[in-house]
Amino acid sequence: MTLIDGKATAAAIKAEIAGEVKSIVAQGGKQPHLAAVLVGHDGGSETYVKNKVLACEACGFKSTLIRYEEDVTEEELLACVDRLNRNGDVDGFIVQLPLPRHIDEQKIIEAIDYRKDVDGFHPINVGRMAIGLPCFISATPLGILTLLKRYNIETSGKKCVILGRSNIVGKPMAQLMMQKQYGDATVTVCHSRSKTLKEECLQADIIIAAIGQPEFVKADMVKDGAVIVDVGTTRVPDASRKSGFRLTGDVKFDEVAPKCSFITPVPGGVGPMTICSLMKNTLAAGKKEYYG
Repeated sequence: MTLIDGKATAAAIKAEIAGEVKSIVAQGGKQPHLAAVLVGHDGGSETYVKNKVLACEACGFKSTLIRYEEDVTEEELLACVDRLNRNGDVDGFIVQLPLPRHIDEQKIIEAIDYRKDVDGFHPINVGRMAIGLPCFISATPLGILTLLKRYNIETSGKKCVILGRSNIVGKPMAQLMMQKQYGDATVTVCHSRSKTLKEECLQADIIIAAIGQPEFVKADMVKDGAVIVDVGTTRVPDASRKSGFRLTGDVKFDEVAPKCSFITPVPGGVGPMTICSLMKNTLAAGKKEYYG
Protein backbone atom coordinates (compact mmCIF):
# COMPACT_ATOMS: atom_id res chain seq x y z
CA MET A 1 0.00 0.00 0.00
CA THR A 2 1.33 3.42 -1.03
CA LEU A 3 0.17 6.52 0.81
CA ILE A 4 -0.53 9.39 -1.61
CA ASP A 5 1.11 12.39 0.05
CA GLY A 6 -0.84 15.47 -1.03
CA LYS A 7 1.12 17.74 1.29
CA ALA A 8 4.52 16.88 -0.22
CA THR A 9 3.14 16.95 -3.78
CA ALA A 10 1.54 20.37 -3.23
CA ALA A 11 4.81 21.74 -1.75
CA ALA A 12 6.74 20.50 -4.80
CA ILE A 13 4.25 22.07 -7.23
CA LYS A 14 4.25 25.41 -5.37
CA ALA A 15 8.07 25.43 -5.58
CA GLU A 16 7.82 24.80 -9.36
CA ILE A 17 5.28 27.66 -9.71
CA ALA A 18 7.52 29.99 -7.66
CA GLY A 19 10.42 29.22 -10.00
CA GLU A 20 8.28 30.01 -13.05
CA VAL A 21 6.99 33.27 -11.53
CA LYS A 22 10.57 34.33 -10.73
CA SER A 23 11.54 33.79 -14.33
CA ILE A 24 8.44 35.66 -15.65
CA VAL A 25 9.19 38.68 -13.43
CA ALA A 26 12.92 38.58 -14.30
CA GLN A 27 11.96 38.86 -17.98
CA GLY A 28 9.83 41.93 -17.25
CA GLY A 29 6.52 40.05 -17.05
CA LYS A 30 3.70 40.69 -14.61
CA GLN A 31 3.52 39.09 -11.16
CA PRO A 32 0.28 37.02 -10.99
CA HIS A 33 -2.33 38.58 -8.68
CA LEU A 34 -5.06 36.59 -6.88
CA ALA A 35 -7.84 38.31 -4.92
CA ALA A 36 -10.16 36.60 -2.45
CA VAL A 37 -13.50 37.89 -1.15
CA LEU A 38 -14.49 36.60 2.29
CA VAL A 39 -17.94 37.22 3.79
CA GLY A 40 -18.53 36.72 7.52
CA HIS A 41 -16.43 34.67 9.94
CA ASP A 42 -17.07 31.00 9.14
CA GLY A 43 -14.23 29.02 10.76
CA GLY A 44 -13.60 26.71 7.81
CA SER A 45 -13.66 29.57 5.30
CA GLU A 46 -11.31 31.68 7.47
CA THR A 47 -8.76 28.82 7.59
CA TYR A 48 -9.08 28.12 3.89
CA VAL A 49 -8.58 31.77 2.88
CA LYS A 50 -5.63 32.13 5.28
CA ASN A 51 -4.01 29.10 3.62
CA LYS A 52 -4.63 30.63 0.19
CA VAL A 53 -2.82 33.82 1.24
CA LEU A 54 0.14 31.74 2.52
CA ALA A 55 0.17 29.72 -0.73
CA CYS A 56 0.27 32.97 -2.74
CA GLU A 57 3.35 34.03 -0.76
CA ALA A 58 5.00 30.64 -1.38
CA CYS A 59 4.31 30.94 -5.13
CA GLY A 60 5.50 34.54 -5.41
CA PHE A 61 2.02 35.87 -6.25
CA LYS A 62 0.52 39.17 -5.21
CA SER A 63 -2.62 38.57 -3.09
CA THR A 64 -5.48 40.77 -1.93
CA LEU A 65 -8.07 39.84 0.70
CA ILE A 66 -11.38 41.74 0.68
CA ARG A 67 -13.56 41.18 3.77
CA TYR A 68 -17.26 41.84 4.35
CA GLU A 69 -19.43 41.25 7.38
CA GLU A 70 -22.25 38.70 7.34
CA ASP A 71 -24.86 41.41 6.69
CA VAL A 72 -23.35 42.58 3.38
CA THR A 73 -26.08 43.06 0.73
CA GLU A 74 -26.18 41.17 -2.55
CA GLU A 75 -25.85 44.52 -4.38
CA GLU A 76 -22.65 45.40 -2.48
CA LEU A 77 -21.14 42.01 -3.26
CA LEU A 78 -22.09 42.25 -6.95
CA ALA A 79 -20.50 45.73 -7.06
CA CYS A 80 -17.30 44.26 -5.56
CA VAL A 81 -17.27 41.49 -8.20
CA ASP A 82 -17.73 44.12 -10.92
CA ARG A 83 -14.75 46.14 -9.59
CA LEU A 84 -12.55 43.03 -9.57
CA ASN A 85 -13.70 42.11 -13.11
CA ARG A 86 -12.59 45.56 -14.31
CA ASN A 87 -9.33 45.71 -12.32
CA GLY A 88 -6.57 45.11 -14.87
CA ASP A 89 -4.04 44.15 -12.18
CA VAL A 90 -6.15 41.28 -10.77
CA ASP A 91 -5.61 38.14 -12.86
CA GLY A 92 -8.01 35.90 -10.98
CA PHE A 93 -10.28 36.05 -7.97
CA ILE A 94 -12.52 33.90 -5.85
CA VAL A 95 -15.58 34.59 -3.74
CA GLN A 96 -15.28 32.16 -0.83
CA LEU A 97 -18.30 29.87 -0.45
CA PRO A 98 -20.64 29.29 1.34
CA LEU A 99 -22.23 32.74 1.37
CA PRO A 100 -24.92 33.91 3.85
CA ARG A 101 -28.45 32.69 3.03
CA HIS A 102 -29.75 36.07 1.86
CA ILE A 103 -27.26 36.07 -1.04
CA ASP A 104 -27.89 34.07 -4.23
CA GLU A 105 -24.61 32.16 -4.69
CA GLN A 106 -25.31 31.30 -8.32
CA LYS A 107 -25.95 34.95 -9.15
CA ILE A 108 -22.55 35.89 -7.67
CA ILE A 109 -20.75 33.06 -9.51
CA GLU A 110 -22.31 34.07 -12.84
CA ALA A 111 -21.33 37.72 -12.29
CA ILE A 112 -17.62 36.76 -12.17
CA ASP A 113 -15.74 37.28 -15.45
CA TYR A 114 -15.14 33.65 -16.55
CA ARG A 115 -11.62 34.66 -17.66
CA LYS A 116 -10.82 35.45 -14.00
CA ASP A 117 -12.84 32.58 -12.51
CA VAL A 118 -9.90 30.62 -11.07
CA ASP A 119 -12.32 28.53 -8.94
CA GLY A 120 -13.74 27.12 -12.19
CA PHE A 121 -17.38 27.47 -11.08
CA HIS A 122 -18.70 29.80 -13.81
CA PRO A 123 -21.08 28.01 -16.25
CA ILE A 124 -18.75 28.89 -19.16
CA ASN A 125 -15.81 27.14 -17.49
CA VAL A 126 -18.02 24.22 -16.42
CA GLY A 127 -19.37 23.88 -19.99
CA ARG A 128 -15.92 24.12 -21.59
CA MET A 129 -14.61 21.51 -19.16
CA ALA A 130 -17.51 19.17 -20.02
CA ILE A 131 -16.61 19.16 -23.72
CA GLY A 132 -12.84 19.10 -23.18
CA LEU A 133 -11.96 22.68 -24.12
CA PRO A 134 -9.16 24.61 -22.33
CA CYS A 135 -10.54 26.26 -19.19
CA PHE A 136 -10.13 26.69 -15.46
CA ILE A 137 -10.93 23.31 -13.88
CA SER A 138 -12.32 23.54 -10.35
CA ALA A 139 -9.60 23.11 -7.76
CA THR A 140 -10.47 19.80 -6.05
CA PRO A 141 -10.99 17.75 -9.24
CA LEU A 142 -7.82 19.29 -10.73
CA GLY A 143 -5.92 18.39 -7.54
CA ILE A 144 -7.10 14.77 -7.76
CA LEU A 145 -6.09 14.49 -11.43
CA THR A 146 -2.67 15.92 -10.54
CA LEU A 147 -2.15 13.38 -7.73
CA LEU A 148 -3.11 10.44 -9.99
CA LYS A 149 -0.68 11.70 -12.63
CA ARG A 150 2.21 12.39 -10.21
CA TYR A 151 1.89 8.92 -8.69
CA ASN A 152 1.74 7.33 -12.18
CA ILE A 153 -1.59 5.68 -11.37
CA GLU A 154 -3.03 4.04 -14.48
CA THR A 155 -6.56 5.30 -15.17
CA SER A 156 -7.10 4.50 -18.86
CA GLY A 157 -9.68 1.75 -19.28
CA LYS A 158 -10.10 1.33 -15.53
CA LYS A 159 -13.45 1.23 -13.75
CA CYS A 160 -13.81 4.37 -11.65
CA VAL A 161 -16.62 4.82 -9.12
CA ILE A 162 -17.36 8.33 -7.87
CA LEU A 163 -19.36 8.63 -4.67
CA GLY A 164 -21.26 11.91 -4.64
CA ARG A 165 -22.76 14.16 -7.31
CA SER A 166 -21.97 17.69 -6.10
CA ASN A 167 -21.24 20.48 -8.59
CA ILE A 168 -17.89 21.09 -6.88
CA VAL A 169 -16.47 17.52 -6.89
CA GLY A 170 -18.71 14.65 -8.02
CA LYS A 171 -20.01 15.95 -11.35
CA PRO A 172 -16.77 17.55 -12.65
CA MET A 173 -14.75 14.54 -11.48
CA ALA A 174 -17.01 12.20 -13.47
CA GLN A 175 -16.68 14.38 -16.59
CA LEU A 176 -12.89 14.51 -16.32
CA MET A 177 -12.35 10.83 -15.52
CA MET A 178 -14.29 9.79 -18.62
CA GLN A 179 -12.50 12.21 -20.97
CA LYS A 180 -9.76 10.80 -23.15
CA GLN A 181 -7.13 13.43 -22.30
CA TYR A 182 -7.62 13.08 -18.53
CA GLY A 183 -8.90 9.83 -17.01
CA ASP A 184 -9.99 7.82 -20.07
CA ALA A 185 -11.81 5.57 -17.56
CA THR A 186 -15.19 3.86 -17.41
CA VAL A 187 -17.09 5.96 -14.90
CA THR A 188 -20.01 5.20 -12.58
CA VAL A 189 -21.48 7.88 -10.32
CA CYS A 190 -23.14 6.67 -7.12
CA HIS A 191 -25.01 8.72 -4.53
CA SER A 192 -27.31 8.37 -1.53
CA ARG A 193 -30.12 6.95 -3.69
CA SER A 194 -28.00 4.36 -5.53
CA LYS A 195 -29.38 0.90 -4.82
CA THR A 196 -26.31 -1.06 -5.97
CA LEU A 197 -23.69 1.22 -4.41
CA LYS A 198 -21.77 -1.51 -2.58
CA GLU A 199 -21.71 -3.81 -5.63
CA GLU A 200 -20.44 -0.96 -7.83
CA CYS A 201 -17.67 -0.13 -5.35
CA LEU A 202 -16.54 -3.77 -5.16
CA GLN A 203 -15.95 -3.75 -8.94
CA ALA A 204 -14.06 -0.45 -8.92
CA ASP A 205 -10.36 -0.12 -9.70
CA ILE A 206 -10.53 3.49 -8.48
CA ILE A 207 -12.96 4.92 -5.89
CA ILE A 208 -13.23 8.69 -5.45
CA ALA A 209 -15.23 9.26 -2.26
CA ALA A 210 -16.90 12.67 -2.01
CA ILE A 211 -20.15 11.79 -0.30
CA GLY A 212 -19.67 13.86 2.86
CA GLN A 213 -20.34 11.03 5.32
CA PRO A 214 -17.52 10.16 7.72
CA GLU A 215 -16.10 6.63 7.35
CA PHE A 216 -18.80 5.69 4.83
CA VAL A 217 -16.50 3.46 2.75
CA LYS A 218 -15.71 0.26 4.68
CA ALA A 219 -13.34 -2.62 3.87
CA ASP A 220 -16.18 -4.83 2.63
CA MET A 221 -16.87 -2.28 -0.15
CA VAL A 222 -13.34 -2.30 -1.58
CA LYS A 223 -11.63 -4.91 -3.72
CA ASP A 224 -7.96 -5.81 -3.19
CA GLY A 225 -5.56 -3.49 -5.00
CA ALA A 226 -8.05 -0.65 -5.50
CA VAL A 227 -6.98 3.00 -5.58
CA ILE A 228 -8.85 5.13 -3.03
CA VAL A 229 -9.11 8.93 -3.19
CA ASP A 230 -10.81 10.34 -0.09
CA VAL A 231 -12.22 13.85 -0.60
CA GLY A 232 -14.23 13.93 2.65
CA THR A 233 -13.33 16.24 5.53
CA THR A 234 -15.78 16.17 8.40
CA ARG A 235 -15.06 17.47 11.91
CA VAL A 236 -15.77 14.62 14.32
CA PRO A 237 -15.76 15.22 18.12
CA ASP A 238 -12.61 13.82 19.76
CA ALA A 239 -12.03 14.49 23.47
CA SER A 240 -8.40 13.35 23.22
CA ARG A 241 -7.54 16.28 20.90
CA LYS A 242 -6.72 19.77 22.12
CA SER A 243 -9.17 21.22 19.57
CA GLY A 244 -11.92 18.84 20.71
CA PHE A 245 -12.33 17.36 17.24
CA ARG A 246 -10.46 15.54 14.47
CA LEU A 247 -10.82 15.64 10.71
CA THR A 248 -12.25 12.44 9.30
CA GLY A 249 -12.58 11.37 5.69
CA ASP A 250 -15.34 9.47 3.88
CA VAL A 251 -13.24 6.30 4.11
CA LYS A 252 -12.66 4.14 7.21
CA PHE A 253 -8.91 4.47 6.70
CA ASP A 254 -7.48 1.88 9.15
CA GLU A 255 -9.80 -0.78 7.81
CA VAL A 256 -9.56 0.06 4.09
CA ALA A 257 -5.86 1.02 3.69
CA PRO A 258 -4.42 -2.55 3.97
CA LYS A 259 -6.49 -3.61 0.93
CA CYS A 260 -5.41 -0.72 -1.32
CA SER A 261 -2.61 -0.23 -3.80
CA PHE A 262 -2.83 3.57 -3.24
CA ILE A 263 -4.82 5.68 -0.76
CA THR A 264 -5.01 9.36 0.22
CA PRO A 265 -5.00 10.18 3.95
CA VAL A 266 -7.24 12.76 5.67
CA PRO A 267 -5.82 15.26 6.43
CA GLY A 268 -2.82 15.60 4.10
CA GLY A 269 -4.23 14.05 0.95
CA VAL A 270 -6.62 15.89 -1.37
CA GLY A 271 -6.90 19.02 0.85
CA PRO A 272 -3.45 20.55 0.20
CA MET A 273 -3.88 19.85 -3.53
CA THR A 274 -7.05 21.96 -3.70
CA ILE A 275 -5.21 25.16 -2.78
CA CYS A 276 -2.26 24.14 -4.94
CA SER A 277 -4.65 23.78 -7.93
CA LEU A 278 -6.00 27.26 -7.30
CA MET A 279 -2.40 28.48 -7.58
CA LYS A 280 -2.00 26.59 -10.89
CA ASN A 281 -5.17 28.26 -12.21
CA THR A 282 -3.95 31.69 -11.07
CA LEU A 283 -0.64 31.19 -12.87
CA ALA A 284 -2.56 30.19 -16.02
CA ALA A 285 -4.77 33.30 -15.63
CA GLY A 286 -1.69 35.50 -15.24
CA LYS A 287 -0.17 34.01 -18.39
CA LYS A 288 -3.54 34.35 -20.23
CA GLU A 289 -3.12 30.67 -21.04
CA TYR A 290 -6.78 29.82 -21.76
CA TYR A 291 -8.37 33.17 -22.53
CA GLY A 292 -5.69 35.32 -24.18
